[in-house]
Amino acid sequence: MAELRYGEDPEPSDPVPAGPLYVPVRPGPSGCAARLFRTPLGDRTAVGFTSVRRLSATLGPGQPWIRLAEPALRALTAPLGVTTLTVDPQFTAPAPGPTPAPVPAFAA
Repeated sequence: MAELRYGEDPEPSDPVPAGPLYVPVRPGPSGCAARLFRTPLGDRTAVGFTSVRRLSATLGPGQPWIRLAEPALRALTAPLGVTTLTVDPQFTAPAPGPTPAPVPAFAA
C-alpha cells in the first residue's frame, strides 16, 4: 500500500508525540504533582518543555521539574479531565504601550 502524503490525505495523521518532556511540578502531600495551567480561553492544559533552558526561561530557574514522556503526561492528567498538552509555551504578554490621551467630552 502506498503511503499518502499530507497534501493528498483528506485527514492527516496525528502529529508525532512530543517525546520526553521537562514537566513543571509542585510539592504535594505524597511527593510532587504536575502543575496544570490555563489556556488563554480558560481551559486547563498540561505543560511540558523540550529543554530545561526553556522551562527556566519561562517559569524561572527555581521551578522544580520531572522528566516524563508525552504519553505518560497525558495518561497522568486524563483522569483530571485535562486533554490538552501545551509544549514550550511562552507565558508573556506584549509590553504595554503608551496610554492614549483622554478624549475631551463634547460640550453642547
